[in-house]
Parts: sequence; structure tokens; C-alpha cells
Amino acid sequence: MASHRKPRTSVLASPGGRRTAAGLTTAALASVTLLSQSADAAPRAPKPTIEEVKKKVDDLYHQAELATEKYNGAKERADEQRHTVDGLLNAAAKRAEQMNRSRHQLGMFASAQYRTGGMNPTAQLMLAKDPQQFFDRSHLMERLTGRQKQAVTDYQEQAAAAAHQRVKATESLEQLQKSQASLKESKQSVQDKLSEARQLLSRLTAQEKARLAALERQKEAAAKRKAEEEARRQQERERQRQQDGGGSTGGQTGGGSSTGDSSSTKAEQALAFARAQIGKPYVWGATGPSSYDCSGLTQAAWKAAGVTLPRTTWDQVKVGQRVATKDLQPGDLVFFFDDISHVGMYIGGGKMIHAPHPGASVREESIYYMPIYGSVRPG
Repeated sequence: MASHRKPRTSVLASPGGRRTAAGLTTAALASVTLLSQSADAAPRAPKPTIEEVKKKVDDLYHQAELATEKYNGAKERADEQRHTVDGLLNAAAKRAEQMNRSRHQLGMFASAQYRTGGMNPTAQLMLAKDPQQFFDRSHLMERLTGRQKQAVTDYQEQAAAAAHQRVKATESLEQLQKSQASLKESKQSVQDKLSEARQLLSRLTAQEKARLAALERQKEAAAKRKAEEEARRQQERERQRQQDGGGSTGGQTGGGSSTGDSSSTKAEQALAFARAQIGKPYVWGATGPSSYDCSGLTQAAWKAAGVTLPRTTWDQVKVGQRVATKDLQPGDLVFFFDDISHVGMYIGGGKMIHAPHPGASVREESIYYMPIYGSVRPG
């Protein structure tokens, strides 16, 4: 029997369905368009000005130098700890050798006692062919017993000493591992800061780089003018002292006069070394001879004059006599920033020799280029 059911008609196939589908498509396209327009209309972060880029780069270099000094300190501690560990391990090995000798001596006594069978003195007297031989042997055994006791005492002392050395070596190894972890962390921090600075500079156009260089020259010129003004004031103060009847101060002035005494001779030697390094690149963590960081340069310069300085700026600032900026003499160390993360060597006239930052070389520059923390006079 024929079916009376009507065939189904697709909604989309029907005229009304086609109109509905078309409406949905139009709405979807409109939504996409609106979303796209909204995305385009979203405010974009303004491109930083050259002044802002310069400030950011300078700040990153400052942070990198701070991390460099942390790295220098961690490296110094690690080197010292490694030397301590090596010494303790050598001492522990010697103690173990002495303990083994004591153990060998005890073994010899134990073997001798085993061979005699531990026979009591009465039995030995009864079996002896010659009573005199017995008494001689008895006297020898008494002496042997004394040596046995001493051998036991020696072994116990050596075993305790060896155990103590092992404990000390273990503790030093743990400290070394901590220093090495700190070293790795500081190294990564330096690399991260320098990488960020390089990325900022790499995004600049040629015109922006030229503008940045011009800003740098302006900053250097302003610092140079301040140094020249301070040098003139120092000369005026010196002339005034002489007119007042005070005569020469007997020391070097900011202009760089020399007294010829032992202290100034060392300063001259340190300055001669520092001048010879001008043009060599700044490399963080470097102490020469082909490259330097800031504290590496001042340490090497004063070492050439026979004066030992610590490795970091934080330790160098504690060495020698503190001096005011107006009383600076050639060879003095000038420290910068509140965190004491940079140092240079004063040469007179408001200028210094220093290793500035990555990408720059050892050079002369005004001490007023950066905020001064304080100064010391080594020697």
C-alpha cells in the first residue's frame, strides 16, 4: 500500500531556511568585523622615547654591574672555599695514613700474642730451661705490653683526628656548594640584564641611535663642565691657603701635584698602570690583563704598586682612609651609587680612569658622570 507520508524538506533547502542561513552568516560576519574593529581600536602601548630608552639601558647596566659585584664576591668565596677543601682533604688523607700505620702496629702485636698462645707467666717459668731466660723474656714482655698500650692509644687518637678531619671537609664541601650556587645565580642575573639592554638597543632605528648618542654626549659634556668647575675651585682654595700663610698642604691637590713621598709614589705607580689599560674592553668579572670590570681594574692597578685590595667594590670601600670629594688626590678610589656598585681611580682635575660598562672600554671620564657615594685613599 502506498505511503501517505510527505517527504521531509530540509530547513536549509526551503526558501525560508535559506533566508535564515543567510541571516546567520551575515550576523557571524558582522560579529567578526566588530571584533576586528575592537581589536584595532584597542589602545597600543606608546613607543618609549629615546630619553626613556636611555634611562632604561643605563638602569640595566647599573643592575648588571651590581650583579657583577655579587658574582665577584661569590667567586672569591668559592675560590677560598675550594682551597680550604683541598687542604682539609689532604689533611684527612694524611690522618688516614697515620691511622693505618697505627692499625698495622696493633696487628703485629696481636699476631705476636697469638703465636705465644697467651701463656700465663707461671707456666712459662715451669717450662723454661733457664730461669734467667725466663726473667729476660718477662722483662721484654713488660716493655712490649707498654708499647701495645701506646699503640692502642695512638690508634684511638689517629682515628678520632681522622673522623674530625672528615667532618670539617664535609662541612667545607657544603659551603663550597652554596658558594657555587650563588655564583651561578649572580652570573645568570648579569647575563639577563645585559641581554635585555641589548634587545632594547637593537630595536632602535639608525636615527634613534644617533639621537641616543647625542644624549650621551650631552651628559658627558655636563659632567665634564662640573669637573672643570670643581678643579678651578680646588685651585682657588689652594691659592687662598697659601695667601693666608698656610703654605702648601704637603699633599696632592685635586689638580694632581705630587709630594714625592712613599704614599704618592705608590699612587703614581697605580695611576701609571691604570693609564696603560685605557682602551681595553670592559668585561664583567675580568681582572686583566686584556680586559677588566671596574673593581678588577682598581685592584690590578694598586697591585702593581704593591698594595693588595679586595676584589669587590663593597670591600674596597672599607680599605684605607676616607676622604671628602673636595680633598681627592690622584690615586684615590671614588665609589658611585648608593649601593656602591661602581668604582674609578681619581687622576685629578675632577676626572678618573675607570672601566664603565659592557660595550665600553677603559677610559678617562668626569667623576660627576655618576652620583658619588664616597672616596678612600689606599696605601
